[in-house]
Amino acid sequence: MSEELEVERGDIRDNGRRPPRAVVGSHQIEEDMFGWVFERNIVLRIWKFVRPYKRQLMISIIAVLVFTGTQIAIPLIISYAIDNGLTAGTAGQSALRGAMIAFAIAIGLNYGSAWVQESVVGKAAENVLFDIRTAMFSHLQDVSLTFMDKTEVGRLMSRLQGDVNAMQEFLETSVLSVGDIVLLFGIIGSMLWLNVQLGLMTLCVLPILFLVRVVWLPRAREAFMAAHVANSVANGALAEAIHGVRTVQSMDRQPINFALYDDKALATLQAHRTASKFAQVMVPIVDSLTGIAMAVVVVIGGSMVLDQQLEVGVMVAFLFYIQRFFDPIRSLTMQYSVMQRAMASGQRLIDVLDVALDIKDAPDAVDLPCNMDGSVEFKDVTFGYNPANPVLKSVNFRVNPGETVALVGPTGSGKSSAMSLLNRFYDVQGGRVLVSGHDVRDVTQSSIGREIAMVLQEPYLFSGTVLENIRYNKDSATKHDVISAAKAVGAHDFIMALPLGYETVMGERGGTLSLGQRQLISFARALVADAKILVLDEATASIDSYTEMLIQKALVTLLTGRTGLVIAHRLATIRDADKIIVLQAGEVLEQGNHDELMALKGLYAQLYSVNYPSFDDLPAVSVDTGKTQKS
Repeated sequence: MSEELEVERGDIRDNGRRPPRAVVGSHQIEEDMFGWVFERNIVLRIWKFVRPYKRQLMISIIAVLVFTGTQIAIPLIISYAIDNGLTAGTAGQSALRGAMIAFAIAIGLNYGSAWVQESVVGKAAENVLFDIRTAMFSHLQDVSLTFMDKTEVGRLMSRLQGDVNAMQEFLETSVLSVGDIVLLFGIIGSMLWLNVQLGLMTLCVLPILFLVRVVWLPRAREAFMAAHVANSVANGALAEAIHGVRTVQSMDRQPINFALYDDKALATLQAHRTASKFAQVMVPIVDSLTGIAMAVVVVIGGSMVLDQQLEVGVMVAFLFYIQRFFDPIRSLTMQYSVMQRAMASGQRLIDVLDVALDIKDAPDAVDLPCNMDGSVEFKDVTFGYNPANPVLKSVNFRVNPGETVALVGPTGSGKSSAMSLLNRFYDVQGGRVLVSGHDVRDVTQSSIGREIAMVLQEPYLFSGTVLENIRYNKDSATKHDVISAAKAVGAHDFIMALPLGYETVMGERGGTLSLGQRQLISFARALVADAKILVLDEATASIDSYTEMLIQKALVTLLTGRTGLVIAHRLATIRDADKIIVLQAGEVLEQGNHDELMALKGLYAQLYSVNYPSFDDLPAVSVDTGKTQKS
């Protein structure tokens, strides 16, 4: 580690300051997408998740109240036993027996109520957290890609894990807060009932505590919020570094990335130190006030006992009450810290649940018919991720049932954006996208997913077996269906060579397989899905020539009887498509088959000539038939 970094570490550890340093990424995304953390009907929103378990909650509250009642009763029993049980004769013996019976009942109730409270509230809190997690996961599955494009995975994970855990701590201790409040007022009432003068003198320390809390509360809340934000920023940077580790290592950026992450980690350390300081500052203050109150009782109460103005049992009860009096204050102080963390976390969780679903089914949406013809049409489509800067501008084209149509053009011309509109990942700002004559906004998203299958340039495999990955889009498919699809696309042989064949568990994103093997599995997945329309988005862009040949053969099987839309930079792979649509700057520049476009000598001919100047001397694999032919 460099001396400079060590010096900077020393700076923050010694005085909380460090020199400014440039950072990568923007932590302001969090505030832009979710808003600043502040309390806003959080309890009411969380209550919706707690309401189904209100019976368990009431049982827990009753158990806490019983437990608190025994805590208040025990000093009174002790006082009675001292003042009445120590007298000679039958009356003293009777008082001691009564005190023993009362002790036994109090201890039994104390144990039973504590056990009920711990077991019931613990289970209820776990159930509430399960419901919150599933609600957030379900909602995040449906949010628009516009939101996901702008949100770091690490920050979402921070909310799903760290913030939910903070809510768990709050839910498990919130019931105890009810008991602490009742215990506090119960002790005050008992002391005033036993002796008003000594009780008031004992309570003279409360104004000091009140003033301390008035100063402490707003600063503590601000510190807890800052700790949450800093933690989220650090998690986002960590997730980004892990996902991009190959690029980091290939560019030898480890030292720079470490320094950048170190900034965020040290900021998180400082924020948590500050929050911890505010969380702990009240404990020594309360302990000091406890000592002062006990000194008051010992000095003044002892004098009153000597003057026979106060019974010994009452003074002993006061000492017990003072020891217990500041326990609920200390506990409430700690629980306030928990509550503040929970309020910040609850706000962050609610903000995720409140993310608007930009893409959702219309109230009268219908399913695409199973016997649809598979035609696709773009009518005057205009679209932009930022509406002020459209990516597609009045795009018009039609794909007839069973046709294979290719979209080509320079990078940024809008090819992938057009296919995203077809799958309704985004909605158009103008015009219509039609599937079998139906506007995609008028049909259900589930039926779009059923009838349109996509194969992407970077195939994504999920954790699970090869079998589960191939039937991911159609979990009703049998193993025979999966094997048949794998054989059809040429994936069966390498799958059988895996340690457990189709039962082999994939690593993260299928990293144990080559890119070509993952692509063949994604082709098998598309074939098992048996969709009417197949979209291939640069499916052969990042693979070697031999694997490309295998995939070209697989395409013949995939496209048979289906409508195909192919995006390709390798123009040789789509030269036999029924139609080629050339896009430039978001507009349709040319349309026609390969020969027609070459005859035009426009953009397509230029792109083709640059990439394949002597292609006429090479054999080509036809997309439609799979037969080797001369161009």
